[in-house]
Amino acid sequence: MDNAQDAGQDERRTVAEAAEQLGISKEAVRKRISRKTLRSDRDEDGTVYVYVPPSGTPSGTPSDTGAGDRDLLYQEQRERIAYLERQVEEEREARRRADTLLARLMDRVPELEAPSETDSTSRAREQAEKQTDGGSGSSGSAAPPQPETAAEQRPWWRRLFGG
Repeated sequence: MDNAQDAGQDERRTVAEAAEQLGISKEAVRKRISRKTLRSDRDEDGTVYVYVPPSGTPSGTPSDTGAGDRDLLYQEQRERIAYLERQVEEEREARRRADTLLARLMDRVPELEAPSETDSTSRAREQAEKQTDGGSGSSGSAAPPQPETAAEQRPWWRRLFGG
């Protein structure tokens, strides 16, 4: 069939010997025989012989188990792993930056809170005094502002998030 077989270059081996030479299991050799990726024949005793090229790869199939192909595969896997490690490190750094920003904002929350009750009542008194002193030019007919309710005195973020 094959010129290599006709030229006598393929080695005739038993299934066990072929499996050892190819570095695969006997079952894998039998499966390749059934798929016709390995040539084989059977003698009068019923022993199955497989024709294996001296290179260790079956003829008619790509060199999947060659050392060069393995090196290329390993190199590609190493590159992918390095890429994924870089991605993970970038994500960690982004998370650190977000945590830092969140911590800074949480430190500033007290600055953003609404004024306390004592501050709001003292400001209301000051406004009332200015109006009654004639600072605005009116005769003091304006009523002093109403004190804030308890809900309005809570900080905005507590009213929003509950607390």
